[in-house]
Amino acid sequence: MAPRTQAARKPASAECPVCKGTGEVPITVRVGRRRRAVGQQNGYCLTCFGTGEAPTD
Repeated sequence: MAPRTQAARKPASAECPVCKGTGEVPITVRVGRRRRAVGQQNGYCLTCFGTGEAPTD
């Protein structure tokens, strides 16, 4: 029987610096003609597209 070989492991990815690894960021909600800010809601992080992992460029 042939010896078992180690499978190459994927390096641990770092967390996204913008969303701190959560995948969500606060988005300001604006209403009315004058676009007043009335609150915030959660939205996808556009840096990591909601994965929470730092982009590899």
